[in-house]
Parts: sequence; C-alpha cells; structure tokens
Amino acid sequence: MKSICVYCGSRDGARPAYAEAAQELGRGIAERDWRLVYGAGDVGLMGRVARAVQEAGGETFGVIPVHLLQLEVGKRDLTRFVVTETMHERKKVMLMNADAVVVLPGGAGTLDEFFEVLTWRQLGLHAQPIVVLNVDGYWDRLSGLLDAIVDQGFADRSLLDFVKTAPDAGAALDLLA
Repeated sequence: MKSICVYCGSRDGARPAYAEAAQELGRGIAERDWRLVYGAGDVGLMGRVARAVQEAGGETFGVIPVHLLQLEVGKRDLTRFVVTETMHERKKVMLMNADAVVVLPGGAGTLDEFFEVLTWRQLGLHAQPIVVLNVDGYWDRLSGLLDAIVDQGFADRSLLDFVKTAPDAGAALDLLA
C-alpha cells in the first residue's frame, strides 16, 4: 500500500474548485487502495479530503499537535490518530509515514510544510516524490518563485526536478502510480 501525505488548507478557500479537488483526491487515494496521511483536522480542505477517503472505504492516518486539537477540530474517527507535542514532530511523523506528498491549495501552514519537505528533499533526507496540485492556477506564483530562486542562483536547477505539478487530482495520482 502507498501512503500519500497531503498538505492543504484548514479552510476551504475562495473557490469551490478547491473543495472539489480535495474530495476528488480523497476518493482517488481510497480507490487506489492507498492510505491518506494528513494533519488530522476536520475543517477546510483537510476535513474534506479525509471524509472523502473514509466515504470511499480508505484508510486514514492523521497527525495533529496538541495545541491544534480544538482549532483544527481533531478528527478522531480516523484509522490512526496521533497527537504530537509540536508542529515539527507533526511534520516529521507525517513524512516518515508517507511514500509521496501532494500539496493542495492552502495558506502559510501549507507553504511551511511544502518548503520544509522540499528542503529536506534537496538535502537528501528523503526521496519521496512531491506533487503540487495546481487547482485553477492557484500555485502558479509558487512555480514562478521556484524558477526565480534557481534563476537568481540560490539553488541548482535540480531543485525544480523535485517538484511535479498536476492540474487536477487524477493527474496528480497518475504521477504517483
């Protein structure tokens, strides 16, 4: 079984397409008999992707730091529910239990998770694929930023090879198959 770590917003965002993509991704993970690894929240895109996996009969592995149990409404009906002391521990446990990472739209927390996992990949600390699900062009500016980092000499061009971009959930899952 593959385990897919999903980073995404604890809010739904401004466009219905974001919620639709989260639900499509969740269903696709379950249909492929893969396990969802995520931040254990029951709100926003996090909750949507987890509920979609559950409704399709899939396994869920949620990891949440104690200080976010109330804010993100810790989803305790998961296949596995882990509470950590810190955000750093959360991110480490999530990545250690995943074979790949998919990044849905999200805010500062999602960016933090993305850049940490990208940095760890650049440093050779893991080899998991990273797929950015670019719903309605949400991550276009992120792609531009990564290009600028390379163009301005702050990273080797190989940095761009660590991140694949997909326009929809089906394409993202196909990249990981």
